[in-house]
Amino acid sequence: MRRRKKNTVDINLTDPQYYFNRELSWLEFNSRVLHEAFDPRTPLLERLKFLGIFSSNLDEYFMVRVAALKEQVEANVTKLPPDGRTPQEQLDLIDERLHPLVQKQHYHFNQALRPHLATQGVFLLDYIDLSQEQRTYLQSYFQEQVFPVLTPLAIDPSHPFPYISNLSLNLAVVIKDSVTEEELFARVKVPGMLPRFISLPIETQVTPTSLSKSRATVWAGVPLEQVIAHNLEPLFPGMNIQEYHPFRITRNADLDVEEDEAEDLMLAIEQELRKRRFGGSVVRMEINSSMPDHVREMLMQEMDLAPTDVYDVEGILCLKDLMSLLDLPLPELKDSPWTAIKPAVLRRANDIDIEKAAFENDDNFFGTIRKQDILVHHPYHSFSRSVQRFIEEAAYDPEVLAIKMTLYRTSGDSPILQALIAAAANGKQVAALVELKARFDEENNITWAKKLESAGVHVVYGLVGLKTHTKLTLVVRREEGRIRRYVHVGTGNYNPKTARIYTDLGLFSCREDLGADATDLFNFLTGYSRQKSYRKLLVAPVNLRDRMIEFIHRETDHQRQGREGRIVAKMNALVDSQIIVALYEASQAGVQIDLIIRGICCLRPGVKDVSENIRVMSIVGRFLEHSRVFYFHNDADPAVLIGSADWMPRNLDRRVEAVVPVEDPILAQDLQEMLGILLADNRQAWDLQPDGRYVQRSPATDQPEQSAQKILMEMTRANN
Repeated sequence: MRRRKKNTVDINLTDPQYYFNRELSWLEFNSRVLHEAFDPRTPLLERLKFLGIFSSNLDEYFMVRVAALKEQVEANVTKLPPDGRTPQEQLDLIDERLHPLVQKQHYHFNQALRPHLATQGVFLLDYIDLSQEQRTYLQSYFQEQVFPVLTPLAIDPSHPFPYISNLSLNLAVVIKDSVTEEELFARVKVPGMLPRFISLPIETQVTPTSLSKSRATVWAGVPLEQVIAHNLEPLFPGMNIQEYHPFRITRNADLDVEEDEAEDLMLAIEQELRKRRFGGSVVRMEINSSMPDHVREMLMQEMDLAPTDVYDVEGILCLKDLMSLLDLPLPELKDSPWTAIKPAVLRRANDIDIEKAAFENDDNFFGTIRKQDILVHHPYHSFSRSVQRFIEEAAYDPEVLAIKMTLYRTSGDSPILQALIAAAANGKQVAALVELKARFDEENNITWAKKLESAGVHVVYGLVGLKTHTKLTLVVRREEGRIRRYVHVGTGNYNPKTARIYTDLGLFSCREDLGADATDLFNFLTGYSRQKSYRKLLVAPVNLRDRMIEFIHRETDHQRQGREGRIVAKMNALVDSQIIVALYEASQAGVQIDLIIRGICCLRPGVKDVSENIRVMSIVGRFLEHSRVFYFHNDADPAVLIGSADWMPRNLDRRVEAVVPVEDPILAQDLQEMLGILLADNRQAWDLQPDGRYVQRSPATDQPEQSAQKILMEMTRANN
């Protein structure tokens, strides 16, 4: 698509120069996560958390994104992304950016965070620095708790190179036969079911003399792999241990399910999960930089790795395990605790035992929704006392006839699903669309699907070729001789655990048009339907992209006709090139556009004559910004929407998504106020530059620090 630059020449808005690469943009997001581990304003144990999140994010990135690029290289894929880079060019740029970033992460832990922890009485020790008393304790621990579960695997002509499982931590052990003097090689897997860091008992926790001026010891421990490495003799009796070197590998873990050919989708995914555990090519190996060349080269050869696939670091591997230290009783080293608050509008709703509640009065959840639409904002508002309460009341209310839900991710001990099981036991019609293809939650979802089915819930596994990502609940209730439908549409999963750390929105309503749309959408998901239009909902892959582009074009038309055009959109990622072109056209017309994009952003802001009216910011804080909100000024008659979809091809084309307009003017104004608070953040906010760099905001000398998340916590507490 082309648009004319004012009074000059045409500009091709699909030119690769106007797009950032998706994979590199994600690396910049993870770099912002890592920055929180460097920021001295972040409490010490929270800095460890961000260090761990950075590592955990990279694991998934390699298992899925890097693995996919390697497959594209092998398949000679010629179709290029909007930025025009080939798969190999992307891999080269990832290597160039990521190797120094990982080294920076480990250097910071070793040189800054680890010593800082010691000053606070937290000692992550090396085995070689332990006292004899401590070593004696760990030798006994090894014999009793570790040695029985270890399996040394020899590698020689009669013992082929063993399978190394995904994300496993291992020891490459070089030994010498005491009789033949032959040098041999073996692999020992560090058991994942044991704690990564072995705590030393209080009576042995002697503070090292170099740190004797620190506070009293709170905790001291040693990495498990070092305990194993220094007690290898019982594993190889009669042999001389020469050296040992830890290493960790990452495999391609994306599932490849041929849905069209699968007679039983659950069985097909279970088979693929077994392949994930036991198959998939190796895409990364992490080693300690002290590993000698001959051991490194042997491992690379056996796992078919290139030098760029190997990440050598100083110190311990797999820093995501450091997050276990957040359990230490050191509240002064953590964020101040936050207890989510019940929304004021729900305060009169019954809080007595649900199984004994009287549901006929107007003070219950349904009576409150009949009076007005309700907007909840997690984790500021309590999930258990809003969304969970809504479903639990529905499960026991004798007037509720049916409950229908979409489930993408939920917790392993989900009270939501327990409520659905109770509803089925109470004779209600219960249908749950469980998305078995939710990446890395497939196994958990299969377990729950089986439990729900055995309890009498009608379980559907989604549509062929589509993931059901929408967050939608429909409750059908009999009231005074008529049927009324209650709807919850959210931006986040029905997961009480993530609801404590992800920012998400949810709308409760009993508007008839929304209830009718929800019914049509569930019929589309569970039956046979070619529904092409909805009254209020924007649904992917049916009409969501087209409607969003219509909203953008409407702002463009307003601006061209001399009225104010204004767009504010908040989401996790912006990748879709069609929407990006529409935003570029709006910017060229003069529409002022603010985008709050937590992660990937392929749009290049601030480019003269293309995107100079577009600003992009990202917020990384104690809560993961996960909500999707869309504001279109519409000549002072705003359209404000929330929903489950980012502006990405996968959300718009390959997933079932739902976005709902928030039509109550008070709630719409609340969302506009929230967006304004986020845009004014000068503590956790980063601004995307035209060259792809992100620059963190800081308050001017005469300005106070404004953390949007902190302000929203204070406002929620004050208003409730």
